[in-house]
Amino acid sequence: MAAARNLTDLTLAHEIAVNANFCIKDEDFPRNSFAGTVKQIVHKAFWDHLESELNEDPPEYEHAIKLFEEIKEILLSFLTPGANRIQNQICEVLDTDLIRQQAEHNAVDIHGLANYIINTMGKLCAPIRDNDIKQLKATDNIVELLRQIFRVLDLMKMDMANYTIQNLRPYLQRHLVDYERTKFQEILEETPSALDLTTEWIKESIEDELSSISDESSSSPGAESSSKPIISPTLVLNNGYLKLLQWDYCKTIPETLITDEVRLQELREKLNQLKIIACVCLITNNTVGAAIVDVPDFADQLKRISVPLLEGMNKKTFDLKEALNAIGVQICSKVNRSLTERGLPALNEEMQSNLMGQIAHIFEENNPVSSLIDKRIQFFMRSLLALPSFQKCMPTMPGGLSVIQTEMEFIGSQYASIVNFNKQVYGPFYANILRKLLFPETPMGKAETETATN
Repeated sequence: MAAARNLTDLTLAHEIAVNANFCIKDEDFPRNSFAGTVKQIVHKAFWDHLESELNEDPPEYEHAIKLFEEIKEILLSFLTPGANRIQNQICEVLDTDLIRQQAEHNAVDIHGLANYIINTMGKLCAPIRDNDIKQLKATDNIVELLRQIFRVLDLMKMDMANYTIQNLRPYLQRHLVDYERTKFQEILEETPSALDLTTEWIKESIEDELSSISDESSSSPGAESSSKPIISPTLVLNNGYLKLLQWDYCKTIPETLITDEVRLQELREKLNQLKIIACVCLITNNTVGAAIVDVPDFADQLKRISVPLLEGMNKKTFDLKEALNAIGVQICSKVNRSLTERGLPALNEEMQSNLMGQIAHIFEENNPVSSLIDKRIQFFMRSLLALPSFQKCMPTMPGGLSVIQTEMEFIGSQYASIVNFNKQVYGPFYANILRKLLFPETPMGKAETETATN
């Protein structure tokens, strides 16, 4: 339980600090859902029962008094320290013992109490709720009025929570590295297996690097196969981070990256879309050749055709093959129109068929154009991670990616920010894992220093 609570706290703090748009939202069950239907039935039964009690002769106020007591506690929760005058006033007006005494003599001014509550809410609410307060003042039916008061109070509680989040964010941003590292250490103490997936992730990266070195050695006749390869811990980590851009998110992500899983998945989906756009442009340029190379912004025009047709391609229901066929048809039409405007002959049927066929086959595994663009995207991201974290400039954009350069640099900036922050928080944990896997005979202090500072 403690580990679960620490993970929840860590995740929430991370989200508040890194996501400027994070806030509590007013969400409810869909009206036609089972949960939504049950909620409507239960709420209707409660308010109908309250209405029947207030319509008795004499009226039965016990449930209404409990509501006033709950409203009082909510109003008091909105007050800041030192607001003694309004606190005393709320406690005095909504004194439930006094209201019960009045109820015994059928002397409860229920409309007067409701009006006081509304006026007090108007003083305490955010300006965005002013219109809700006006609507409350225009409601005559007391049961409906109480129901709407609770609805607006819920909104005010949400506003208060978001105000607190907004004020807390700068503090969290200043102390987030230490806070997350401490929380994760507490999780690790409660659950010693909390780094198993992370260890496996790093181990796979080491194996990939060893395999790459082995391939290079076998292709170099003069290389000595007997010497033990030297692997950079920084390179191992960076390669591991790169794998996250091609991660199968049906698998569980390493524990140290759970807080950024959604952001990494979104980046991967955006990169997949950009890869297809770059493939489409490269295929078109190579097929049509010099006839369109001088057309101003032609690559951007191809991108504008592709983007809407690739919208939602991360969804399971998305038919990529159908989308590529549609892109191929529109690209051919655009090319022919451009050629005609320049007084050049349109593409013949064979060239059109060839162009559409190449575009349609982009999605196939091991497609040469797709593989080439993918390698260049990976190269750009790898170059980005190799830069010092304080360096603001971008690495040179590889050939074939100029049409998506702006988007690549934006995504690259987000990706590097996630990676650099993750290294700051979890560097000591990674250092310990790398020491065990790479330097089993090296004292811990030396290995951790070498790894954590890179």
